[in-house]
Amino acid sequence: MTTNLVERLSSSERRMDHANQRPRDAATLLILDRSSGGEPRVLMGRRHMRHKFMPGKFVFPGGRVDPMDSRVPVTADYAEPVKTKLMHAMKHRKGEARARAFAVAAIRETYEEAGIFIGRKDGATWKAHGDFEAFTERGISLDLSPIRFIARAITPPRRPRRFDTRFLAVWSDAICDRLPEGTGPTGELEELCWLSLEETKTLELPTITLTIIEELQRRLSEDPALEPTTSSPYYYWQRKGFVREEV
Repeated sequence: MTTNLVERLSSSERRMDHANQRPRDAATLLILDRSSGGEPRVLMGRRHMRHKFMPGKFVFPGGRVDPMDSRVPVTADYAEPVKTKLMHAMKHRKGEARARAFAVAAIRETYEEAGIFIGRKDGATWKAHGDFEAFTERGISLDLSPIRFIARAITPPRRPRRFDTRFLAVWSDAICDRLPEGTGPTGELEELCWLSLEETKTLELPTITLTIIEELQRRLSEDPALEPTTSSPYYYWQRKGFVREEV
């Protein structure tokens, strides 16, 4: 049991008096910029105060996996070790298409919330729906090969909302275009900023986000290139605490 994480939960995060529900698959993207030569910077934004879930908290771009995300074509797949880890202990829909949907969802949400396109600007034309039409208009295809798996965490039971979230990372050189407004079309994230991992700790963060940042710092200290084969932590609730498993 990782009692440390349980002890760090805020009073609102400790509440477990809601009707239980099955966690929904979700994915979030940590875009890392190493151009300064020092500690990598990561993109974060503040959730709008009108949100019922985590209003005002700083988070990485991301959100729930939609059914269509499994059917979006990709130009290149994950590195094989990344795909294997993402398929570990899948709870509901299983298979490689569902594993790819995690990165597709994270890329889609990054566009929606931050106006940033992750992919390959190769002039490719492909059948797209919804927000991915903005990708095809710019000749951008989805390349999952630079994506790395950083961590996974499942919200404890009896919380108002539960997510089975995959925290993915990509270096900023995978950014191939941006909206000129400097934000995404949904306006869900405000105050978008690039900060060092140490600077992010001064923000108002969900406890699990802070934990993932610390995990990433440890990972980078041992594996600065974020190699696909490096193991990643998987947090899930068991009885009265979190279990941390290496995947």
